[in-house]
Amino acid sequence: PSKRNIVSPMIGLVATLALAALLLTRPTNIEPTFVVVLVAPQNQAPGWVIQASSNQQIQLIPLGVMEVPADKALQFWTKGDGWQGPVSLGLVTPGQTLSVPLDKLPPLTQNQLFELTLEDPRGSPTGKPTGPIQAIGRAVKVL
Repeated sequence: PSKRNIVSPMIGLVATLALAALLLTRPTNIEPTFVVVLVAPQNQAPGWVIQASSNQQIQLIPLGVMEVPADKALQFWTKGDGWQGPVSLGLVTPGQTLSVPLDKLPPLTQNQLFELTLEDPRGSPTGKPTGPIQAIGRAVKVL
């Protein structure tokens, strides 16, 4: 057999062993991960995914590019059970991933609400959602 035929399987074997070692040695006390799929309320089409590997930060990931009128902006909100009202997580650029630190909010919880609303270009004038909901979903704990 040629060297090329032997080297290629060896690289695959080394990569597999390295991945197995990484998976077996990772800490088992990792905080729960939450995932949210935000869907359009009209047709339930998925438009965004939210993932959290800890209670410190989440990522809002687009599944496509959402059309937003030139005189409007998308604003990202969340509300946990027992909260007085929704909290803004910032303005969203359609088609771009947004990372949001959660250090000033209570820990994420199962069934926590997330949504995107259409607001004024600088965000909601009231500090609460005022525009129509463009995407909505609830957190699910991934075991």
